[in-house]
Amino acid sequence: MTSLALTSSCSLGFNSHRPATLRSRAAFKLHSLALPSLTRSSLKNSSLSLSSRSDFFFNQSDENNLTPQRRRLTSVRASAAVTTAPSSSSPPPQPWQGAAMKPLLASIATGVILWFVPVPAGVTRPAWQLLAIFLATIVGIITQPLPLGAVALMGLGASVLTKTLPFAAAFSAFGDPIPWLIALAFFFARGFIKTGLGNRIAYQFVSLFGSSTLGLGYSLVFSEALLAPAIPSVSARAGGIFLPLVKSLCVACGSNVGDGTERKLGSWLMLTCFQTSVISSSMFLTAMAANPLSANLTFNTISKTIGWMDWAKAAFVPGLVSLLVVPMLLYIIYPPEIKSSPDAPRLAKEKLASMGPMSNNELIMAGTLLLTVGLWIFGGVLNVDAVTAAILGLSILLITGVVTWKECLAESVAWDTLTWFAALIAMAGYLNKYGLISWFSGTVVKFVGGLGLSWQLSFGILVLLYFYSHYFFASGAAHIGAMFTAFLSVASALGTPPYLAAMVLSFLSNLMGGLTHYGIGSAPVFYGANYVPLSTWWGYGFLISVVNIIIWLGVGGAWWKFIGLW
Repeated sequence: MTSLALTSSCSLGFNSHRPATLRSRAAFKLHSLALPSLTRSSLKNSSLSLSSRSDFFFNQSDENNLTPQRRRLTSVRASAAVTTAPSSSSPPPQPWQGAAMKPLLASIATGVILWFVPVPAGVTRPAWQLLAIFLATIVGIITQPLPLGAVALMGLGASVLTKTLPFAAAFSAFGDPIPWLIALAFFFARGFIKTGLGNRIAYQFVSLFGSSTLGLGYSLVFSEALLAPAIPSVSARAGGIFLPLVKSLCVACGSNVGDGTERKLGSWLMLTCFQTSVISSSMFLTAMAANPLSANLTFNTISKTIGWMDWAKAAFVPGLVSLLVVPMLLYIIYPPEIKSSPDAPRLAKEKLASMGPMSNNELIMAGTLLLTVGLWIFGGVLNVDAVTAAILGLSILLITGVVTWKECLAESVAWDTLTWFAALIAMAGYLNKYGLISWFSGTVVKFVGGLGLSWQLSFGILVLLYFYSHYFFASGAAHIGAMFTAFLSVASALGTPPYLAAMVLSFLSNLMGGLTHYGIGSAPVFYGANYVPLSTWWGYGFLISVVNIIIWLGVGGAWWKFIGLW
């Protein structure tokens, strides 16, 4: 750049009819003056200095009469002009690389204030301290003074430092299969996109449904719902199958993370696929790993069995209405910038034609995906759990070189998600083990039971408390295990038809997962794609929860009356 600036400024002094050889010689001499350490300001000054010296520039009349001494003197003067040019600029100050202080102080203040609040009767001191740390961590995750993984790690550190949890307990959830299944899903997504298989499938979807963004969204929603009864892990469905596909569709449509194009398609599509994944999980007994736990606790509490067809028949109508309403609602209130693209199917077909036949890596990726999904479907029969199947699939990809370990290490979002999700699972789990959740359930039960309301109103209050207490849980199974039996028992005692109460609580145990970015296995998967800001994720999570409750208790209530549940 220095030599370019000098050459440009100096070339302006030459007459147009000057011999080419002399122009080259002068240019060469000027190139030799280039100093790599020059700033932009000093280049400007040096150029001006050189241009102003009349003895430096050649005139046509005397250019052939220069002596070697004169040429050397000219070079020395030019060099002096360059080296003595003042530098008016200084390096810019380095930006602050640490935490955002206001959100950090808000998080710490939350924990400190709650820590010194008197402990309620019936609650142990360790349970209250852990609640203070947990809520401080949640505030930190919401306000994000640091990346989520760093905030969660600090929360675990605080619990160990204060002796609230031993180290083994604080980090126990890193041995839980769900966070690892989510991380493995990101590695699968890497291979899906790297091989081009994701783009190929995405273009197929676009060629069939891409003339309308809404049609594209509904095609994904109902594809996921069809797979739901066969794949009992919502994390596996979301991360192993639909996250790679959705990311590929977003990229194919020019919607990328970090370049301001998230709202073109990705934000709406990610949020829609996530919110409908909790609906499809609620529609079938085998669509979520914790659903059989609800059925088992129902039998233990009221001695009635919820069969597969009983569950599906009761959930079908409200579930179908939710699957139709939620994407359309989000399309209206959180619209994608791309709404209609009549040329998209034609362009997608052209892209498919240009891609040619599937490559070897695509075939390996497709075969591995089919094997993994097959193990997820028939894992119960073969005694292979979801995370083991995913590890087997990743091993094939690593051995064949479709994905490298270096690429897995570079998936920072996967490791960050693994860290914060495991941290929240650990803290939420020990809140239950320390007895805080049972104390909360008992307090709620006594309060509602003492109001003297009709069973319909009492059950409505219980439903809302059961649903929105999920902000304190990072797992549907943990929530069900901690509160399902107590709430079902009280609802039955207050006059609610026991089987109806069991069904409603079972359905809500899935729907409440849409509240946060950690409440169900599919949440960190779709949120981790980074298309939707956290505040937006929580805000629409609450709004859609209200819509789902209205649909399931309104439309669902009428349907359950029709089929004789109450």
